[in-house]
Amino acid sequence: MSTVLSFGEILWDFLPDGLFAGGAPLNSAYHLHRHGHHVHLVSGVGKDLLGDELVRRIRAWGLDTETLTFHQGLPTGYVRAEVSTKGDAHYDIVSSVAWDQILVDEDVVRAAVSADALVFGSLAQRTPVNRAALDRLLTVLPDTAWRVFDVNLRAPYDDLDRVGELAPQATLLKLNAEEANRLATGHDAEDPGNEESHARTLAERLACPMICVTAGARGAGLLRDGKWHWEPGRDVVVADTVGAGDSFLAALVSHLLSEKLSDGECVTRACRLGEWVASKRGATPAYDSSTPSTSSP
Repeated sequence: MSTVLSFGEILWDFLPDGLFAGGAPLNSAYHLHRHGHHVHLVSGVGKDLLGDELVRRIRAWGLDTETLTFHQGLPTGYVRAEVSTKGDAHYDIVSSVAWDQILVDEDVVRAAVSADALVFGSLAQRTPVNRAALDRLLTVLPDTAWRVFDVNLRAPYDDLDRVGELAPQATLLKLNAEEANRLATGHDAEDPGNEESHARTLAERLACPMICVTAGARGAGLLRDGKWHWEPGRDVVVADTVGAGDSFLAALVSHLLSEKLSDGECVTRACRLGEWVASKRGATPAYDSSTPSTSSP
């Protein structure tokens, strides 16, 4: 069992059909835990009703909360999400909340110095406090630990300079097809069919050993050591896409860490779990070893 730190935003998704605990780091942590890893959440919550309920649910899932920052003066974060008729989600991310001030104390450092992996995103880098906190974690991690950078470019918190600073420090850079096109060419729109080209451009430009590009229903690809592995997507009845990419990342990281499968098989397993989550409501549906991606090789 590997020990993984998940750094960044945890919050409530205000969806049309209810409130769901969320944030990419929390979603990824949930799915990594489902895959059998010991996960430390490094984030912040407010000492308020929403924070209390968020912590209660996190603990009910079996996740560690000792590395959370509890704030008296900042509220627990939340996002208003609107889901289209196609299942796509659009977000209004509230600022000046607890996860904007993540503190790296002795408990966090103690967890980091023996960790096998650190998963972090770009959204939480919107504040100087969090940028300093992540830099410290990257410094104290073992040299052998995986550094997994999940790019999440959501305006106005899409600092490309910060992405450029962090990407060369990553073992694995994961981003969607639109983000890959933006970073590789400067164009905002998705460019279907050019995922491999964009991955190769970014690998050379950012000196990152592994690049993963996801393309929603079309599939996903992974580039390592010059070899590109592409897995086409399969049709599912989509309930919503909230958290599907986070579950994909968790499955991919889990299987890569285990070193039991080829890179192509790791991408395949990750795609199947992402599709299954997209067929369910919310980002954290319950599942067991019979769910796609979690069964034994």
